[in-house]
Order: sequence, then structure tokens, then C-alpha cells
Amino acid sequence: MLLQAVNINKSYGVRPVLSNITMLVNEREKIGLVGVNGAGKSTFLQVIAGEMSYDSGEIYKSKETTIGYLAQNSGLQSDSTIREEMLEVFSSLLAVERELRELEAEMADPALSHDSKRYEDILGRYASRQEWFREKGGYGIEAKIRAILSGMGFGDFPQETRIDTLSGGQKTRLALAKMLLREPDLLLLDEPTNHLDIDTLTWLEDYLRGYPGAIVVVSHDRYFLDALVGTIYEIERHTSKRYTGNYSRYIEIKAAEYESQMKMYEKQQDEIARMEDFIQKNIVRASTTKRAQSRRKALEKMDRMEKPLGDLKKASFTFEVDMMTGKDVLRAERLAVAFEDSPPLFRNVSFQLWRGETVALIGPNGIGKSTLLKVLTGARRAEAGVYEWGTNVRIGFYDQEQKDLNPALTVLEELWSAYPHLEEARIRTVLGNFLFSGEDVFKKVAGLSGGEKARLSLAKLMLQNANVLILDEPTNHLDLFSKEVLESSLIDYEGTLLFISHDRYFLNKMAERILELHPDGVENFLGNYDDYLEKKKELAELEGELAGENKGASRYTPGGFGGGPSSGGSDSRGAGNGAPSSGATAGVAAATAAGATAGRTGSYEADKQAKREERSRQRRIEQLEADISRLETEIAGLESELASPEVYNDYLLVQEKNEAIDSRRAELEKVYTEWEELLA
Repeated sequence: MLLQAVNINKSYGVRPVLSNITMLVNEREKIGLVGVNGAGKSTFLQVIAGEMSYDSGEIYKSKETTIGYLAQNSGLQSDSTIREEMLEVFSSLLAVERELRELEAEMADPALSHDSKRYEDILGRYASRQEWFREKGGYGIEAKIRAILSGMGFGDFPQETRIDTLSGGQKTRLALAKMLLREPDLLLLDEPTNHLDIDTLTWLEDYLRGYPGAIVVVSHDRYFLDALVGTIYEIERHTSKRYTGNYSRYIEIKAAEYESQMKMYEKQQDEIARMEDFIQKNIVRASTTKRAQSRRKALEKMDRMEKPLGDLKKASFTFEVDMMTGKDVLRAERLAVAFEDSPPLFRNVSFQLWRGETVALIGPNGIGKSTLLKVLTGARRAEAGVYEWGTNVRIGFYDQEQKDLNPALTVLEELWSAYPHLEEARIRTVLGNFLFSGEDVFKKVAGLSGGEKARLSLAKLMLQNANVLILDEPTNHLDLFSKEVLESSLIDYEGTLLFISHDRYFLNKMAERILELHPDGVENFLGNYDDYLEKKKELAELEGELAGENKGASRYTPGGFGGGPSSGGSDSRGAGNGAPSSGATAGVAAATAAGATAGRTGSYEADKQAKREERSRQRRIEQLEADISRLETEIAGLESELASPEVYNDYLLVQEKNEAIDSRRAELEKVYTEWEELLA
């Protein structure tokens, strides 16, 4: 055991935040802490990190246990350079290294050869200090710093860069990098995936999986939680509960538990109703009054179950359109953007959007994704290139920075000022659907949390009835439950969707096509994020094969990929484009282009319909798999109940349980049959 928190209570004034929260953290355990925004997750992390006091309870840990705490959006505040700040982690090792250099200088002194005892003492001390330095990893300091800085996206940064010149997001990433270098026994991470692009996020995920210590992480990234943690603690209604498994398993277990508890509750309520009915009918009859009195006593002694509390209230909304666009929604050709006195962020960006598509725009941080969206919405001018929107296009834009919100207004005023023609009752209803109720509507925008601002911006967007939605990181600041509601509403959206997201779960669920932005253009991939990764892997393997086959050869003519001889002539088996053989990458690019062209042949509408049907099939498969899991859980529960003395000693109860098992097995068989047909 590294740490145990027992019955932790914390209140702000009269408002309780944490009530009897308990958590056990074992060595090397990876724990996810989940709950809606405002549940108290960050407060609890601060409490166990020793950063905040608590009203009552106990926290147990050994004196030797080291804890590292990274608060949400907490960046390094320092005027040191990146290198100086990272080396500060190893100050004790560096002190020993300086001592070793001094001992080496002493041993090199010719005068020491005349004092054998002193020489032996220095030699012994040198050997001892060198062994300690080696065991503590002193010889790997530079390699470790380079590896972690590279993984966290600072590989191309000069290490002499001053930290106070970095952006807020860069400072946060650097704070996390420094924490990883420290390697405390217990890492407490509050939303560590904020400000990370997909490449950095993937690296961090892999690194933390192999981290030698324990981790407690608050995250709204479902992909990240599924890949990393093996235990979930949920904070809901101020209390905590432990679940074994990753996030997806937690969702399954919680749903199954609720269903089981609800059935037990309903069964008890039926039994109570029968007993009360019997008592009412028989209490006044002389012949049955004793039986009725006996039932009344049994009813009074009954340990009554409380009705299981379902999920907390979720936001509820849909995106609707007033009119449909034409078939061609957007055509962008050779767009380029550059800031003053700087090289272009990107150039030669060309792509098209068609009606009803859901397209994701991805790329590393700083490549210009948000800038491209601002160009397309008219908020910024492009230095080169043109773009043209189709007929009847009405754009709704979601800005991740929520700059369209007026901090001086209340929530009610903010929404009403945007739609003054709507009645107050309608405005309040919409705000209620986005979880702003009662006095919440009179909160100032300036005092809202990130999640509340995100919900308010989505409320404004919903009322636009736009037929083209352009979303810049729409899942940022949303809790896990609000993300699921957003996904459901966008899946049912009948318009065209172009969005930026680093949320890989969201990308997998939503994207039908992915545009990867590069400095020299954009690359097109059909499918979702997993399809994109698979295609990238295929292309990397193909590039390696082409490079291997081309190595040492004077000519290379890959059939079907448009390659040509090194002299620049065309090859009859290829496309005849005269691609030089020395560019294996060019062959891969040609393959990508050919694949994209092939993906667009035939009827676009037929292809679109096929993709819709495939999405519907996948959703049905997911539903069937959930039903299979539920039915198997119920059957296992019923079978375990048959082993209970209260059941197997009651013939009628045994018969009832067996009938229930047979019924569920028959239903399970039907579900399995449909599931196998859909997978065939």
C-alpha cells in the first residue's frame, strides 16, 4: 500500500463537496478518478497531495512515499532555460558528479603518489561514490532528459530556450515533463492530456503504462483511460465507489449493477404492495386477523430498500437544420497562411466537403488547424489560395476559446442577446437542457467554469440551426457524460460537419474522413481514427519495402504506383508520371493519391448511403454486445442465487429462478444469432 484515504470530508461553507471519500492506492496501480464536472475530483487530488486541508477523515502513507502532483493547466513559472529546469531534478546526482570530477583531479595529482594511505582513501571514496552514481542512473541523465523532452513535443526546441518565453500550453507540457523526470512513487495528474496533440498523447499513454510507480489520474479522455488504468474510482453525489477494470468496463458494471438493484427494488415493492393489500383486506376479519397482524409485523420489520439512484441529470440537445445545402458544400484550393515576418504555417491546402459528410481535421499542435478554420469562416485572410462555399450554406462555428461569450453578461442575458426574438420561457428551457437551471442562469459568464462555458457556447450553436457545423475542439472542458450526449446529437445531425479534435474516442465515433494537415498540404484518409492509423502503418511499411527494394538498384519501376526509371522516363506498367526511382516516399505519395481517387469513383451518393448503413450496422453491433454482456451478467447472477440456502430450500423460488434463467438464455440466443449475422 502506498496511500490510503479513509472517510475524507470537505465542505465549502455549508455546501458539502466530499463526503466519506475512501481510496486505496497500491504500488504500481493505475487508477482513473471520474465524475461529472464539479463532483470534487480536483479537490480530492489536492487533499491527498497535501495541497488543501480537509474537515475530517484520515490519510495514511509512509514517510518514504514521494508524491508528485500536477494541477490542471499548471505550467512552470521560471526564468530558467529548459535545460536548467530539467537538470534541477537531478541536483543531488549532479553534486555527486562534481565530487567525482574533484576526486579524479586529486587522484591525478603527482604529489598524491607519495601518500599511499591518502591515495587509498580517495580511491575508496571514488569507487563508492561512482557506484552510487551509477545505481541512481547518473550516466543516463542526458539520455533521459532528451527522451522525455522529445516525447512531450520539445524535441526540436533548443534547450537554451527560456521558459518565460513559452506559451501557457507549452509551460504545462514542460511541467509534466519535469514531473516524469522526478519519478515520484505516486503521480497525481489532473487532466494531463490537455494541450497535448495526438502524437504526444500517444507517447504519454505508452510511457505511463510502463511507469514504475502508481498513478491516480483525472481525465475526460476515454481512450486514454481505457488504455492506461485498471481501476476506476467514481465520485458521484459527493461519495466514492471503486470499480475494477478500465473506463469501458466501469460503464458496463455500473449499468448492470443499476439494473440489478432496480429489479430487486421493484420486486420488493411488489411484495410490499401484496402484503399491504392482504393486510387491508383481512385485518378486520375475525378468521384472518391473526394472519394479517403477522404480515403487518413482518412488513414493519422488513429492511426496505431505497430506490436506486440513476444517472445524474445529463445535458440534452439536438442540432437541427432549417434547409439543406447543395451537394458541393466547400471547395478549397491551394490555401496558405503565414504570420508576419514568418515562414508559412501551411500552404497548398486543397480539399472538398460534400453534403452530409463528417470530416475531422488533425495534425500536431502549432500546425495551423484552428487558423485554417478561421480562414474558412472568414475570421482571417489567407495569404494565398481560394475557397468557395456551396449554395444555401449556413455556418455554425464553435470556438474552443469561447471568445464570442461576453464576460459581463449573465448566462440568461448571453443567450437571449443572441436570440432576442425568442421568449424567455424558450430561452430558459434551452438553458435547462444544457444544465443551467434555477439561479444558475443569473451567473456571470466571467465566473463560469470551462465546462459551463462550453455548454453555453453549444446552446448558442444549437439555436442557429446551421446546416454546416465547424467545431474547434468541441469536447474540451466537457465531462465524460456531456461528451456522450454531444456525440449522440452530432451522429443524428443531418448537416455537414468539419471538426478539430485530439479526443481519439470522439474521432473514432464521429469521423468518416480524416484530413491530416502538413506544412505543405493536406492528406486525405477515408474512415475513422483507427482506420487512419491502420492506413498510416500500411504506408510506412510500404515505404520501407520500396526503400529496401530500391537500395543499390539503378532502376526501380513499381507496377501500379506510377514509378519510373531513375533517368526520368515513364514505365509502361505505372501511370507514366516519370517519378524518379530514388524517391520511395514519392511512390508512397502516388499510392495514397491513387487510393484517394479510387475512393471517390462511382456514385458519391451511393457511397454516402453505404457509409451511413455501415455506421448504423456498427451502432447495432455495439447495442447487441451491450445486451449480450447484460444478459450474461443477469444469468450469472440468477445462477449464483440458486446456490443460496434461501432459494434452494424453496421449491417455488427455485422454479421461478430456473424459468427466469431459461427466458434469458432464449433471449441471449436470439441476440447472439443477430450479432453473428451482422458480423458475417
